Amino acid sequence: MAEKRSYRSTPRTRRGALTPFGSRTDIGCLRDHNEDSLIVTPPLFAVADGMGGHAAGEVASEIAVHVLAEHAPEHPDGEALARAVEEANHEVMRAARDGRGREGMGTTMTAAVLEGERLVIAQVGDSRAYLMHQGKLQQLTRDHSLMADLIEAGQLTPEEARCHPQRSVITRALGSDPCMHPDMYEINVETGDRLLICSDGLSGMLCDQDIEHTMRRVQDPQRCAAQLVNEAIAAGGHDNVTVIVADVSGFAEARRRKLARKTKLFIATILVLFAAIVGGTAWGANAYLNTTAYLAAQDGKVAIYRGVPGTLLGLSFSHLERVTDVSVNDLQPGTANRLAAGIQVDTVDAAEALVREYEAEAAQKGSSEGAGEGGKATGGQDGADNGGTSDNGGGSDNAASGSSSANGSNGSASQGGAA
Repeated sequence: MAEKRSYRSTPRTRRGALTPFGSRTDIGCLRDHNEDSLIVTPPLFAVADGMGGHAAGEVASEIAVHVLAEHAPEHPDGEALARAVEEANHEVMRAARDGRGREGMGTTMTAAVLEGERLVIAQVGDSRAYLMHQGKLQQLTRDHSLMADLIEAGQLTPEEARCHPQRSVITRALGSDPCMHPDMYEINVETGDRLLICSDGLSGMLCDQDIEHTMRRVQDPQRCAAQLVNEAIAAGGHDNVTVIVADVSGFAEARRRKLARKTKLFIATILVLFAAIVGGTAWGANAYLNTTAYLAAQDGKVAIYRGVPGTLLGLSFSHLERVTDVSVNDLQPGTANRLAAGIQVDTVDAAEALVREYEAEAAQKGSSEGAGEGGKATGGQDGADNGGTSDNGGGSDNAASGSSSANGSNGSASQGGAA
C-alpha cells in the first residue's frame, strides 16, 4: 500500500513551487471525523489537534485557531503570540461553559510566526514543530505528554513510546487550565531552511528519519505536505493527520523585491533617457531642417528650398520656400549642373545671398551680350560708309584721269595741227 501511494519525482513535479508553503489535513483511517484545525496565513502558521470526542474536539480546535488568527501579531513577537494563545485558551474554556462545546474539551496548539529569518513558536500539547536545516531535521518543540515525561525520565525508549497504550495522554492543553502558558521558542533561521508543523497523527506514525527523507526529497512544499500525509495514512493512519510545510525565504524575497524595484527604476530611467534622446534628436533634426536650405531647379528657374535635398525611405525632408526669377539658362553651365543635385547652404539667408549673386551674374551676362551685339552693328555701318567713300573717290580719280587724258589728247592734236 505504501508503494502505491509513494511520491515519484518527475520533471513536472520538480518545477518551482508556486508558493513557499503548503498544507494538508486528513481524517485518517480509523476516525469518523476530523478534530484537527489549521491556519496557513503567512506569516502565521498553526496546527490545533482537538480532543474530547464528537462535537467537542473539532469545536475546541476551531475556536482556538479562530481566536489565534484574530489576536496573533503581524510580525515575529514572542510576547504577543503568547498572549494570543492564552486568549484562545480562555475562549475554549468559555465555550465549554456556555454550551458551544462540551465540558472537558480541549486542544493542542502549535503556532509559528515566520518572517524573514526570524521564527517565533508558541506550543501547547503534543503537536510538533520541526526545522530542517542544511538537510538535517530537528525537533524544535517538546511534547507536553506522558510519553515525553517517561522518555526523559529514562523509563521508556522512543520506540516503546510509539506503541504504548497511553501514548495519547497529554499533560498540557488549551481548555483545561486558566493559568496555562505556552512554551515559547524564538529562533534565527536561514534562507533554505524548511519549517514543519504537524499533529501527532504524523509524528506518531512516521519516525523522524522518514520525515526527514521525504522533506529532503520533495522540493515543492505543497506536494511535500501531501506526501507526508499519504505516508502517515499508508503506515496505518490511526489518527487525524495535519501537516504544514513552509520554506524559509529569509531576506531573499525582500532582496528580490528590492532588485525588482531597482530593475524597474533602471528600465524607467533608460526609457526616459531614450525618450529624451529621441525627443532631442527630433527637435534638433527639426531645427536643422528648418534652418538649412538648398537651391535647386524648378521649372527652369532657380528655387530656394528649406531643408535637405533627397529622400529617405520615400520621405522628403524639405519644402519649397520660393521660386526666384533667375533662369537656369542664365547661369554658368557648371552652376546649372550643380542645381540638378541641389546646392546646399547653411541658412535660407545664405541661399538668398547666393540667389542675389546669380541675379547679378545673370544681369552682367545680359549686359555683356547686349554690348557685344551693339558693337557688331556699329562696325558694319562704318564699313559700309568707308566702302562708299572709296568708291566715290575712285570715281573722281577716274574722272580726273579721264579729263587729263582728254586734255592730253587735245593738246597733241593741237600740236599736230600746228605742225
